[in-house]
Amino acid sequence: MKTSVNRFTIERLSEPADFEAQLLRDVKAGLTSTPKTLPSIYFYDDYGSELFDQITELPEYYLTRLETEILERHADELIARFRPHELMEIGAGFARKTRILLSAMHRAGLGDAYVPIDVSVAALEDAGAALTDAYEWLTVRAYVGDFGTDLHRVPRGGNRIVAFLGSTLGNLSPAERPAFLAEVSASVSQGDVLLLGVDLIKDEATMVAAYDDSQGVSAAFNKNILTVINRSLGGDLPLDAFDHETAYFPVSGCMKQSLRANRDVAATLDAVGIVIEFAKGEPMHTEWSCKFTVDGISEELATSGMTVVDVLTDSNDHVALIVATK
Repeated sequence: MKTSVNRFTIERLSEPADFEAQLLRDVKAGLTSTPKTLPSIYFYDDYGSELFDQITELPEYYLTRLETEILERHADELIARFRPHELMEIGAGFARKTRILLSAMHRAGLGDAYVPIDVSVAALEDAGAALTDAYEWLTVRAYVGDFGTDLHRVPRGGNRIVAFLGSTLGNLSPAERPAFLAEVSASVSQGDVLLLGVDLIKDEATMVAAYDDSQGVSAAFNKNILTVINRSLGGDLPLDAFDHETAYFPVSGCMKQSLRANRDVAATLDAVGIVIEFAKGEPMHTEWSCKFTVDGISEELATSGMTVVDVLTDSNDHVALIVATK
């Protein structure tokens, strides 16, 4: 597939996955395992994406606000230092923080290309259309692909910033990160720079509040995974039978999101052909949100073949932008 509208193109790097078939396999495996689990990728239907956008605006959710402040303070010096021809971003999202880097590139008279990669065609279409409308000088070359296998296949247009923001890396467990970081490293060449956003370990109360806000938006976001499953697989999992739960595990440095049954549940999934039973008090894991130390992430990047050359933080050292090169 190749789509072109003026300065905006979308190409596929790999064949699209069968969403319904993958969902069925993941749900069947996760809900018949002990303990029960569901992959966090299924939070994000249209409503889930709206809820997450609301979360980023909550007073308890500091990450987006602080990362934006760091970018606004340092974008021009980063561009002057590394002089990129293009910005490659892992995950298109809403492309808000992206604009800070693109504007700095344009002010410096350097690159005019944005190169996002995402599994979602809709996310790429939204980001590409919004950015080309906002910036008449910008070219967007978007790629549909798998972060874990396709990053090194994105065609180059010169030296690049590779941006992976929002501490999305933290959604991978410690065991999953080495393979992913090796793929990120393969997409970075001499003269490029990786800009990696990470959420730093801090006091537990602050971290917990970010995932259990007073307005209940985080709880609704967590429960939305049940809505996606019910709609897609003919299920009748009752949302009111599960409570949102978040906890910090110091050994792994990770926040763990779960849904815990508040009563006995027997739910049918027609597409899977099974009845799923929960005992009262039984948890179901839905998401990791791992936190980092500067030394720890530096070691992980070194193992993948990259060297940290700078660390940019907010005034309270809550959030960091890690700057790394080959």
